[in-house]
Amino acid sequence: MPVLNHQPSGDRTLTQRTPARTHRTFRKLVMPNGSHPAIRRVRRQGNLPTIHGNKLWKSSCLLIDYLQKHPGDVCDSVIDVGCGWGIAGIWCARELGAEVTSVDADANVFPYLDVVAELNGASTTHCVKRFEQLSTAQLARFDVLIAADICFWDDLVDPVFNMVNRAVKAGVKRILIADPERPTFHEMAQRCVDAHCADVLEWQTRGSIEARGAIMVIENA
Repeated sequence: MPVLNHQPSGDRTLTQRTPARTHRTFRKLVMPNGSHPAIRRVRRQGNLPTIHGNKLWKSSCLLIDYLQKHPGDVCDSVIDVGCGWGIAGIWCARELGAEVTSVDADANVFPYLDVVAELNGASTTHCVKRFEQLSTAQLARFDVLIAADICFWDDLVDPVFNMVNRAVKAGVKRILIADPERPTFHEMAQRCVDAHCADVLEWQTRGSIEARGAIMVIENA
């Protein structure tokens, strides 16, 4: 019996679905998205972040790019506040050799952070606290405070500004907060300019991930 080879007729073509992209790389880091198998596994386990900790936010790329260009003299201990999936702190741990404490008000972000850390061969210490719960004594343990996308509601302006005040008082040497330039961020940053001579720097990244925004920088050494 002859073998029948079925061929498309007319102008019909066979289409092949392109595999979904599960991650991107940025400054040597693996940055998974919601389609990554390990991220999906964590979600299936019932870990559902509630305070916008549902993905990696681009402002973290602004921090990473800035720190790569300006690592500073002392970066032994870093606190990553409002860390979410924690990519900026993970970069500090891996590339700067820093001891990093990742802080978030939502404990459900940490299983995702652990996935990102494992993909990048790094680890950080977890801490569940709100901005207002970080005391001057606790902040005094750190050389650098970093944060990204933490001033997205009107009622976060005061807590973030007051945390910065405590960090300055505690002697934290560098404070870096990145944002895509929400009005609430600029309100908080202007208070820091007035109180602590902060700089607000326009910043953008190029390459695999393009991000644009501003970084508030306080040099408190």
